[in-house]
Amino acid sequence: MNKRGQVWIETVIYILIGLSLIALVLAFVTPRINQQRDKIIIEQTIVSLNIFDEKINEVIDAGKDNRRIVEFSMKQGALYFNLQDEEIVFVLSNLGSLYSEPNVAVPIGRVIVKTTERNDVSAVNLTLQYKNRVDLTFNSLNNKKFNPSSIPYKFAIENKGIQAGSLYNIEITQLT
Repeated sequence: MNKRGQVWIETVIYILIGLSLIALVLAFVTPRINQQRDKIIIEQTIVSLNIFDEKINEVIDAGKDNRRIVEFSMKQGALYFNLQDEEIVFVLSNLGSLYSEPNVAVPIGRVIVKTTERNDVSAVNLTLQYKNRVDLTFNSLNNKKFNPSSIPYKFAIENKGIQAGSLYNIEITQLT
């Protein structure tokens, strides 16, 4: 009878040791997984913004009344069309780690990456700037914000011609 109780106690102890080892491994691995996930999301967004910029440049090069369609997927973050400053900004917040040196603008292609840090979380602003080159309009609005969506947003980018000297008037429209 005593041996049977001892077997159960040993089994419980081995299970507890195994569970504690699994918990320790997860405690060290989970932050690294989240850090890599954040990095991948930022890099994919940079690629998407570069494609958006390529479409704008294609429309400019092709001349007046040319139009291109671009799809933009976003599972997290926010996309802003800041038309007063002639820029497109994508903001990813609540990241667990820094992507670049805090408060330093780093150009990656035409996208300017700026990481900010508050407490233990960081945010990354990815910006396409068109000041003194293009006059961006979005359905005749000054500012527009897009939130995360499970389906990609579709935008039409159209060249409306040269306006006010040498600025290209680029109209961006959301398609449904």
